[in-house]
Amino acid sequence: MAMALLRREGNRLAPLIYSNTNVNVGVGGVVRSSLISPAVEFAPLGSRSISTQIVRNRMKSVKNIQKITKAMKMVAASKLRAIQSKAENSRGLWQPFAALLGDLPSVDVKKNVIVTISSDKGLCGGINSTAVKISKAVHKLNSGPDKEPKYVILGEKAKAQLIRDSKKDIEITITDLQKNPLNYTQVSVLADDVLKNVEYDALRIVFNKFQSVVSFLPTMATVLSPEAVEREAESGGKLGDLDSYEIEGGETKAEVLQNLAEFQFSCVMFNAVLEHACSEQGARMSAMDSSSRNAGDMLDRLTLTYNRTRQASITTELIEIISGASALTG
Repeated sequence: MAMALLRREGNRLAPLIYSNTNVNVGVGGVVRSSLISPAVEFAPLGSRSISTQIVRNRMKSVKNIQKITKAMKMVAASKLRAIQSKAENSRGLWQPFAALLGDLPSVDVKKNVIVTISSDKGLCGGINSTAVKISKAVHKLNSGPDKEPKYVILGEKAKAQLIRDSKKDIEITITDLQKNPLNYTQVSVLADDVLKNVEYDALRIVFNKFQSVVSFLPTMATVLSPEAVEREAESGGKLGDLDSYEIEGGETKAEVLQNLAEFQFSCVMFNAVLEHACSEQGARMSAMDSSSRNAGDMLDRLTLTYNRTRQASITTELIEIISGASALTG
């Protein structure tokens, strides 16, 4: 209240103080001088508090953002703990298939289907961009006049990136996969839909394998069709020892390979989805932790700016008061 009284008193005495310097007080308390260009004006009386108010609002916004990022980090940590054990246990499902049927990323076939696994939500660093880059590289590597590479996309983020330049090659898109807790039944139904609606010689599943909270490894797993497995076995390659196994139960070799291929794809898909979910939550934890620290640094700088602005405002008002008193007594 005292400062308001001083401002009113200064406004009343301004014509007397500046009478010898040809300075006019305009409407709204704006001080104008004829000694400088008309475009240059002194600040309106009482407007010094505006800058500090702006800084206070900015500080409040940064504090709210920091609270949000800290909360998102805690939520991501909770989800990561729930998924990590499932992902580690699921690794034992597809490893026997890799030992039996092999994982042949360099096999040359005509119909390649690239299954890209990504997230539905952002704020998790470059984890989705990495999966998309690997998928594009695999697509380019398996392109040719007699080859037909196609995409099957899981997740909204990969869909948004691949649809821009590879829309004609996208066969199936699946979103909102993580809306419910992940389980094998849910993923096996999706895998069965993919196998029924897509013709393939090789399924190449691209995902991010979880290593730790701060690191993940881009990985590609390959699942061959029964026909491709038979061709590789007959050619005497890495699958040449399949003929040494005896088949019991009256099923033919083609039926056994068909069942193995379907079960292998569902197991690999289940593990890939869990691994990517772990990588996503770990990347989101790291991103939110970095955002919280950046918000803290910004808050420190804004606090310093606020204190300097406030001190400058107080100093300016004191100088005006002293100058006005000196002019009256002199």
